[in-house]
Amino acid sequence: MLIMLKQGNHASNMLGKSSGLNQHYEEKVRPCIDLVDTLRSLGVEKDLNLPASAVIGIVTRCPLVLKRKKITKGNNWHGVLSYKKQEKKLKDPAEIENATILAGKGEGISHDMITLEIQSSDVPDLTLIDLPGIARIATGNQPVDIEEQIKGLIEKLIKRQETISLVVVPANIDIATTEALRMASKVDSTGQRTLGILTKPDLVDKGMEETVIKTVNNQEIPLKKGYMIVKCRGQQDINEKLDLVQALEKERQFFDGHSHFRSLLEDRKATIPLLAERLTKELVEHIAKTLPQLQKQLQMKLEKTSEDLKTLGDGVPLDENEKSNFLIMKIRQFNDALEGVKRAEEDLKTSDTRVFSKIRWEFGKWKLALDSKAIKSEFLITFNDILHKLNSHFNAFSHLLRAAKDPIEDFLEEQVQKAEEKIHSQFKMEKIVYSQDELYSSQLNIVKQKSLSGYGLKASFVNADVREMAYHLTSYLKITCDRLANQIPLIVQYHMVDQYISQLQNAMLAMIGGKNPGMLLREDSGVALKRKELKERLERLKKAVDIKSKLSLLI
Repeated sequence: MLIMLKQGNHASNMLGKSSGLNQHYEEKVRPCIDLVDTLRSLGVEKDLNLPASAVIGIVTRCPLVLKRKKITKGNNWHGVLSYKKQEKKLKDPAEIENATILAGKGEGISHDMITLEIQSSDVPDLTLIDLPGIARIATGNQPVDIEEQIKGLIEKLIKRQETISLVVVPANIDIATTEALRMASKVDSTGQRTLGILTKPDLVDKGMEETVIKTVNNQEIPLKKGYMIVKCRGQQDINEKLDLVQALEKERQFFDGHSHFRSLLEDRKATIPLLAERLTKELVEHIAKTLPQLQKQLQMKLEKTSEDLKTLGDGVPLDENEKSNFLIMKIRQFNDALEGVKRAEEDLKTSDTRVFSKIRWEFGKWKLALDSKAIKSEFLITFNDILHKLNSHFNAFSHLLRAAKDPIEDFLEEQVQKAEEKIHSQFKMEKIVYSQDELYSSQLNIVKQKSLSGYGLKASFVNADVREMAYHLTSYLKITCDRLANQIPLIVQYHMVDQYISQLQNAMLAMIGGKNPGMLLREDSGVALKRKELKERLERLKKAVDIKSKLSLLI
């Protein structure tokens, strides 16, 4: 693909005219492609999948980003090759032949991308990613798993929904058997994101031309984006140093003079200039389609990165006195967060319905359906909230985190046991028939005034003594239910919110003077590295958001 497109890098003005891109279209093309190129140059592709066109089926040993930029002033051609921190300026298209030399002379596969930027008045605006060719057998000093390495690299990119796959296949072989098409079909079974490109039409055997025509016309193995066919320079053309303008003219003459393939030229499905125009159109439409979602993902990633960086903080101060102050500040912040948990629990009062719903009246005696496991489940709601806050406050300090987790778990078991003991004691006390006389008399009057049916009593009682007993039982049951409905949630809330959280706060304060602050605040080796990566990501995402206005104009 690199050689193919290179032929279009220094064509005559004839190429610009044959591309047929009108002024209105060109005004839309460059901003779209520039926008994605800018995001890619910022390194945003490390964080988000950017829309791209990727070429499969050409023999190169590293991925290459080819940026073609059409300039309106002057006829000068110039290019720049860049790889990692290396850069090489090109003065002539012939220098592109050794583009991958920047990736080194090894025979393995490089995962780092080379960028080749071409600027000329004779090229259409287009950015492509040329992927390594698929090698089945290791040769020379190549690693034995060379095929798996290449396929893994290719699949990583083409499986993204944001990528258009350009499958390059020689026209003189059975396209159904090609590995490039098989890989594209694996990640794009409906062919929505795949465009087929046939090459070497001059090598097609006589009698097979109709099969090639059917393939290009999308009648053999259908793809939503269809097919194109091109004729690249042959080895003899290269040896004879056939210039690019002549090569393009020779290609046009081949299709125009071929009795079978002429129709493909007339249908604008053949030649490199028309392929370049088609690729530009496909890429711009694809970018416009994916930009709205990209904008949302960009904002979400920025917010998540800011949150993660805030969690890690700015690191530990070096001065020992400052470390002590830093530890005091972190613990006070956590204790303040615990106060927030306490207030939230007191405001919600969710324990009332959760706990009392598990108590029932059965055959004239109280039965506790609330065992220690059920009581603990109430505490776990608060426990998980506290644990989440603990991780968010001390995530960067594993030693402090471990020291704080021990009392959290120990105090939980202690307060669950105390709450359980009190609740069981409360039910034992209920075996004593007791109620204040005034309260009991008041409730008895209410029951007598209400319809007995409302309490499940039959209105056809004949015996007055039985009826009177029903009044008293109903009255006492109501008083007891009300008492338990208040007392049990109160016990749980007291131990879960007041005692449990207070114990934790005291234990945290004890850490300030109990251990070496330097030990508690020691960061894991990976934390500083992660903080550095987050800062770099935040910086590039902020720069990407700065071009939000351009995004809005293009959507």
